[in-house]
Amino acid sequence: MTRSPGAVPPAVPGARLRAVGRRLAAAHGAPPAPRRLPPLDELVLTVLSQHTSDVNRDRAFDDLRRALATWSDVADAPVPAIARAIRRGGLAPTKAVRIKALLGELRAQGRTLDERAFRGMRAPALYDLLVALPGVGPKTAACVLLFSLGKPYFPVDTHVHRIALRLGLVPPGTDAVKTQLALQAAIPPADMYAVHMDLIRHGRTVCDARRPKCEECVLARLCPRVGVVRR
Repeated sequence: MTRSPGAVPPAVPGARLRAVGRRLAAAHGAPPAPRRLPPLDELVLTVLSQHTSDVNRDRAFDDLRRALATWSDVADAPVPAIARAIRRGGLAPTKAVRIKALLGELRAQGRTLDERAFRGMRAPALYDLLVALPGVGPKTAACVLLFSLGKPYFPVDTHVHRIALRLGLVPPGTDAVKTQLALQAAIPPADMYAVHMDLIRHGRTVCDARRPKCEECVLARLCPRVGVVRR
């Protein structure tokens, strides 16, 4: 993962991180296997996932594929047509602009807008290409590499970031980009998918942003924020 200037990751306490991984695995069980969509599909899906539920994300993705059969069709479509197709995912006007822009940039680079778009690229080069696309940040790029290609990249979404801060895995005030760098450096490649998914599941079901269920939390003894609700 390429680091931006000044994005030096803090050290993650290894013993605590390993304990977190073990307890979450015992509590949540094995995560569902990744779907391994083609990278370009995963990229669009991840854009659609922003600020919505997985159910609405999937509905929007399926609606888009039905309305516009190929990514070339999407790239050629006017923004309002894309927005209508993805309206069930929320924030459709904004996401439509982002999807059209990133597909347009890939086309301008001479890339085919299908499963061959990134064929033959090594993971670091693909990561750099993705984060240079309009509207694509480190989390989205890491999602493509981890979920589509099984590469050891660690996306940090709002749930993962919140839990990492509450558990003291990163210092207070650490932003999401540095948290991503820190956790990616600390978690063994073979464990990245499971730990990522377990943290997300824990954030959605137990470690809520406003009302964490500390009395139900398997990480309570590891957490310096037990009983403290962040607002």
